[in-house]
Amino acid sequence: MMQGEKVIPRQKFAIIYIAVGLVLAAVGAVLKLAVYKKTMYDMPLILIGIGVILCIYAGFQMLSSERLGEVVLSGKSAKTFLTNNAIILALLALVVVIIFIEPRFMQIKVLLDIMTQSSTRLIIALGICFTLLIAGTDLSAGRMVGLAAVISTSMMQTETYANRFYPNLPQLPVIVSIVAAVVACLLFGVLNGYLVARFDMHPFIATLAVQVIIYGACSLYFDLPPNNSQPIGGIRPDFAALGQTKLLKSFFGGFSVLIPIALLTTVIIWFVLNKTVFGKNVYAIGGNREAAIVSGVNVFATIMGIFILAGGLYGVGGVLEAARTAGATNNYGNGYELDAIAACVVGGVSLNGGVGKIRGIVTGVLIFTVIQYGLQFINVSPMWQQIIKGIIIAVAVAIDLSKYRKK
Repeated sequence: MMQGEKVIPRQKFAIIYIAVGLVLAAVGAVLKLAVYKKTMYDMPLILIGIGVILCIYAGFQMLSSERLGEVVLSGKSAKTFLTNNAIILALLALVVVIIFIEPRFMQIKVLLDIMTQSSTRLIIALGICFTLLIAGTDLSAGRMVGLAAVISTSMMQTETYANRFYPNLPQLPVIVSIVAAVVACLLFGVLNGYLVARFDMHPFIATLAVQVIIYGACSLYFDLPPNNSQPIGGIRPDFAALGQTKLLKSFFGGFSVLIPIALLTTVIIWFVLNKTVFGKNVYAIGGNREAAIVSGVNVFATIMGIFILAGGLYGVGGVLEAARTAGATNNYGNGYELDAIAACVVGGVSLNGGVGKIRGIVTGVLIFTVIQYGLQFINVSPMWQQIIKGIIIAVAVAIDLSKYRKK
């Protein structure tokens, strides 16, 4: 042990978390039962929830005490913690400021709205993270979202709608429109993967070219008569239900079905990245491509798989986004890829490849949603919102590059 360092057993460290969690839960319970005031809104319940989460986290720490080892406290570890969590700490400070300006932000309903808005963005970010993990990117993601939205909604209009995309099309099962939209995105995912894997084209250039192709193709489809580039509306209720259904309505008005869909997708992608050979190959290629080749990794097949899987996730995200808004235009999804890339980077996915975790991506998406939703909540100008987002992206990338240089 070096001078100035203090070693704490993992179980003792977990007990500290439990103590803090119990204190927060107790404070929340007292506020709720004894001195609760309307001006505090749902703060007591939020404190109880945070306390419970801390206790659960501490339980995992105890169960993993042997694998994780002891906790070393020092000035260096504190600096590392602050560096790795600078964006999250800044977000917490921003939330405190927002709550101070507008206490109504302390509501469970607001939290559920933030999670709903994050759901489709998270699915898209989970797709794009695969391309970042191999030190690439995917600029076609947003246009694939728009393509999926246009294709799915064009087939899901009510019979009585005056400006139907397909006037004589019978009422098809919802699954048909979903499959058609996702398959279209999968095909463009194949094109992305083939350009990168077969010709060793840089993903930035390959996906930029495919982005332009997709937008042109989507615009041509959108301009077909009798639609003639009119926004697609009159969406069938059974299709809109994919993004608008509320579950457990007795719980603060209910929460969107998009939330469990996003959670399920997150669990599946976590399993793919951490428990499958394909996932380990993705990290291997991103960490050291030459070493991966020597180790017998099929780079061509892995890169193809990455872009095909990403295309499928963009398709799902586009369908859900179209269902949530009950409409679509050829400009749907514009810029989504940049938000997804930024969320991944803020969440710790390295632009140099080979580094990134699912929980970081979830955190990154939530950070950007909270920023956008919170600043709108206190009526901050959209121009200032863009400036703040840009600063956060620049800081996150600077931190990422500084960590890489140290390594």
